[in-house]
Amino acid sequence: MTRINKSGLQVSTDLASFIDDKALVGTGVDSAAFWDGFSKLVHDLAPKNAALLAKRASIQTRIDDWHRARAGQPHDATAYKSFLTDIGYLFPEGPDFTLETQGVDPEIAEVPGPQLVVPITNARYALNAANARWGNLYDALYGTDAIGDLPSGKGYDAARGQRVIDWGKGFLDQVLPLTQGSWKHVTDLKIEDDRPVLRKGADVVEIADPHAYQGWVETDVTIRVLLRNNGLGIVLVIARDGTIGRDDPMGLDAIHLESALSAIMDCEDSVACVDAEDKIGAYANWLGLMRGDLSEQVTKGGETFTRALNPDMEFNGPGGVITAKGRALMLIRNVGHLMSNPAILLRDGSEIPEGLMDAAITTLIAMHDLKKTDGPRNSVTGSVYVVKPKMHGPEEVAFADEIFSRVEALLGLPANTVKLGIMDEERRTSVNLKECIRAAKTRVAFINTGFLDRTGDEIHTSMEAGPMLPKGEMKSTLWIKAYEDRNVDIGLACGLKGRAQIGKGMWAMPDLMADMLEQKIGHPQAGATCAWVPSPTAATLHATHYHHVDVLARQDELAAGGARGTLEDLLTIPVMEGRNLSDAEVTAEIENNAQGILGYVVRWIDAGIGCSKVPDINDVGLMEDRATCRISSQALANWLHHGVISADQVEAGMQKMAAKVDAQNAGDPSYVPMAPGFDGIAYKAAQDLVFKGRVQPSGYTEPVLHRRRLELKAS
Repeated sequence: MTRINKSGLQVSTDLASFIDDKALVGTGVDSAAFWDGFSKLVHDLAPKNAALLAKRASIQTRIDDWHRARAGQPHDATAYKSFLTDIGYLFPEGPDFTLETQGVDPEIAEVPGPQLVVPITNARYALNAANARWGNLYDALYGTDAIGDLPSGKGYDAARGQRVIDWGKGFLDQVLPLTQGSWKHVTDLKIEDDRPVLRKGADVVEIADPHAYQGWVETDVTIRVLLRNNGLGIVLVIARDGTIGRDDPMGLDAIHLESALSAIMDCEDSVACVDAEDKIGAYANWLGLMRGDLSEQVTKGGETFTRALNPDMEFNGPGGVITAKGRALMLIRNVGHLMSNPAILLRDGSEIPEGLMDAAITTLIAMHDLKKTDGPRNSVTGSVYVVKPKMHGPEEVAFADEIFSRVEALLGLPANTVKLGIMDEERRTSVNLKECIRAAKTRVAFINTGFLDRTGDEIHTSMEAGPMLPKGEMKSTLWIKAYEDRNVDIGLACGLKGRAQIGKGMWAMPDLMADMLEQKIGHPQAGATCAWVPSPTAATLHATHYHHVDVLARQDELAAGGARGTLEDLLTIPVMEGRNLSDAEVTAEIENNAQGILGYVVRWIDAGIGCSKVPDINDVGLMEDRATCRISSQALANWLHHGVISADQVEAGMQKMAAKVDAQNAGDPSYVPMAPGFDGIAYKAAQDLVFKGRVQPSGYTEPVLHRRRLELKAS
């Protein structure tokens, strides 16, 4: 890599050219001023970053020592809580307060709905996610198992199609009921006197909610009617000559649902960015999204076309033209405080903290959206939304607030232009959530729970307390219920309603949509204003839940009911407490975790893919990212550390599962098998994650994966 000196920073020549020739152009920010200010920012804040990481390590050492000193003794919850307070792990809870964030877009502040998370390095996925604001309910039902089974054959199945239509109109009956009869009996929809009119035969029928109608647009061949329920749009497409509409009593050809209201463009857990080349790819796609000119050539069914960002839609409304946004509101997830990156070196030759680099460059790029004076916008309020992961407690949140205050000053942006998303996925954040929100109360726009990373940190933090429960049993533990409930309760108590999102985690099985429809309604019922889904299709199906559940009313019910879960519940350590497992149970746990690690790591190391649908041990496709890898590697590292399993057992399980993963990838001509040699870089990385998992900082996978990926790229 060649480098150029930029105000005392040794910057990859390619990265410097990208910033000077592309990112800065059109922002009004001078190149020399940017580099001078950026250099000062990182040299001022890098030592603070390092000090916070050192504090993490010091606290973890003291927790380890505390557990080791009490090995074999019953757990004393009172003494444990007092100890955590004494060492600064638990913060004293201050007085009540209300979030002060201003200028938040309605997709974040006012309207609950699905949220996508997508690797920013894949332009096609990023465009698909941004364009998933609207989805065809009929297509989502027809092409998945949502109605109970999958389609068979290649042609259109009319009987299946009728089942889909019945489901769709039944949905309309539930969320937009008519004053009499069913949507199935409507025979006509026309525009009369500047208003959509429904008829059953000669009789006019009305939607029970008089405020449901928003607008309409009519062409020679279609009528499109915009309706709203619980703030979410529904567009009925009437096309008498359409594939579906020609045989439908009212000519209803499609039901379009407002689906992914927001989408997180991810620079963190779902990507594999280890150097300047990778970071430029991520930043370039974000630049294209913010400028609005990102496009990608796509080949489907033998045809090639260009995919670009969807435009907004316009409807005729009672008071004039109504614009419905055509794209998801885009947030950008930066990396956390831990990792550094060789793309830029500081004066002392050390790598730049990657989080500082992301903060400055992704915000700079977002200025292209802020500077727009016409055309489609990402943020109509002039905000930039940055999700910050893996922060440990209030001090680290306060540091993130300081970073973005410095970035705003560097770029000449008003204070609190950058809105902060707090990922509540580390234990020291969960137990101090109120104080974490307080630490950035003028810019917080998002909190959420993340079961996988949170469980990985739960295991690592309490590593010395004893062997942990099997991974599959974690969701039934006392701490996880307290975690999920308290996240919502504390968010509401801090005034997030109407100002910020309260989110829940991912549905990880993109092929099991019937199960998702049955189970994921629990997220809006829990008071969450958004929850993660693995695909645009899943977003459309999950959107139906937000029509059935009035989340804002549900939040009022929860707030009136008082806090659920206690700090004591949250601090319950999920150890097995003397339980003996059978040999079969132990083997199954080893193989399940080993298969998940290997299936993910081999793609990360060999192909640079940070997130993908990976078959599990039962060949069920799961959306895997570094969070899933973290929990699996920490689970095995914990059992290995406490002698529940041996190194030989782990190695045997990994070799057996490596052969299985090879077989699962046999159809990929570029795939490099791990067996029978078990000596490739990817396999060694998987070994490191388990055998060196005990000593990884906070149990994170990034140091191992980055080191091994760089090794492969160098080779």
